Amino acid sequence: MQQKGVSMTISSSLNAGVAGLSANASRLAAISDNIANSATYGYKRMESDFHSMVISGNGGTYSAGGVRVTNQRLIDQRGSLVSTSNATDLAVRGRGMLPVARSSEVGVGNGDPQMLLSTTGSFRTDAKGYLTTESGLVLMGWPANADGSIPTYPRDTSEGLEPVQINVNQLTGKPTTTMTLGVNLPATETEAGSNGAPQDLSVEYFDNLGRSETINIEFTPTIPAAGSSNEWTMKITDSATGTTSIGEYTLTFADDRTQGGTLASVSTITGGGFDAATGNLIVDVAGGPMEINIGKIGANDGLTQLSDGFAPLQISKDGTPVGNMMSVEVDANGLVHAFFDTGMTRTIFQVPLVDLPNPNGMVSLDQQTYIPSPESGSYFLWDAGDGPTGDVVAFAREESATDVAGELTDMIQTQRAYSSNAKVIQTVDEMLQETTNIKR
Repeated sequence: MQQKGVSMTISSSLNAGVAGLSANASRLAAISDNIANSATYGYKRMESDFHSMVISGNGGTYSAGGVRVTNQRLIDQRGSLVSTSNATDLAVRGRGMLPVARSSEVGVGNGDPQMLLSTTGSFRTDAKGYLTTESGLVLMGWPANADGSIPTYPRDTSEGLEPVQINVNQLTGKPTTTMTLGVNLPATETEAGSNGAPQDLSVEYFDNLGRSETINIEFTPTIPAAGSSNEWTMKITDSATGTTSIGEYTLTFADDRTQGGTLASVSTITGGGFDAATGNLIVDVAGGPMEINIGKIGANDGLTQLSDGFAPLQISKDGTPVGNMMSVEVDANGLVHAFFDTGMTRTIFQVPLVDLPNPNGMVSLDQQTYIPSPESGSYFLWDAGDGPTGDVVAFAREESATDVAGELTDMIQTQRAYSSNAKVIQTVDEMLQETTNIKR
C-alpha cells in the first residue's frame, strides 16, 4: 500500500509537469502573438493567467494538482495615438469604439450588415464612395438630413446605421433666403432744390437651382417745396421676373438729436409688411419668399440717412453657388463634414461611439474587430464626447498595445518555467525507473 501511494504521488508529479508544459506553451503562444502584432494598429494584447489546481493538501502524502491557464484579450487597454496625413484616419481617444462592417456584407445588400467594433482605422473612399480600410472594413454612421441635422435614431440597436458613403462628384448649392442691407442714404438729397436722382443698388443672390440672380433696389428721394423731407421711396425688383416691382416702401428717417439719421417709420405700398420688432420685410422672388433686413426703428445698423454720400456699408446674405466637393473630415463629435470649393461646409453623416459595460467580454475577430456578446453586456450608441465616451481623433491612428520589452521579459520567464517543468518530467521518469527496479 505504501508503494502504491508513492507511485500515485510520483504519477501526480508527472501530470503536474505535463500541465506546466501545456500552460507555459499557451503563454508563449500569446506572447508570440503579441510580439508579431507589435506594429499592428489597434491590436489588443493577449494576457495569460495561471491558476493552481489543488487535489489534496492533508495527510502524509501530497498529490500535485498542476496548473491551468486562461487567456484574455485586453480590449479596454489602448495604445498610443500617432499622427497621420489622411483626414479619414480615425482613432478613439477614451472609451467607446467605432462601428464598422465588412465590405463583403455591404456590397451584397442582403439586409443590414453585422455591426463590428474597432478602435481605429485608416478609411479611404472605394469605387462606390464608401469609407473603407485596406482590410475591407466599412465605417458605419447615421445619415444626416438635407439641412445637415441628424435625425433621431435608436441608440440600443444598430438598425439605423448605414455605410458612410462619400459622393466625391457631388454638386451642391444653397439658395439665398435672407439678406441684410447696411446702406447709408445721403441726407442732402431730400432737401428742397435737389435733383431727385434715384440711388441704385444691386445685390446678387442664388436661386433654388444655384443660378445667379440679382435683387435691384432703387432709392428715390422725396423733394419738398421747402426744407428737408427725410423721406425715400424704396422699390425692389427681381432680375428673374423682369422689371415688375416685388415690393415698394416709403422710408422716413428721424432728424432729432438722439436718433437723427435712423429709421423713424416704414410704410408698405406693395409687397410684404415691415416687422418693426425685427427690422425684416419679406418679398417674393421667383424662387420663393426672401427675407430682407433693413434695420429696426431707431437702430443705426441697417438703413441710415446721414451726410451727403450714398454708401453700401455692409451687405450680407446666405446661400452659395453650385460647388464641387473637395474633401471630407470627421470632427471630435463624430460628425462627417463635406467641404466644397465654394467655401460651403455640409454635415453628411454622424459616426457614433459604441460603449459596453465589459469590453473585454466581447468576441475577438480578425482585423482588430470585435462583436458584443452576453459577457460584454448590452451596448449603447453615444454621440462622441457624450456620456462615458471619449472623442474621435482624425488624422490619427492607434498603435498596438503591445509592449515589446515587457513581452520579451515574459518570454524569458516562460522559457525558464517551461524548462523547469521539463526537468520535473525527466526527474519523475528517473524515479519511476528506480521504482520498477525494486525487487520484490
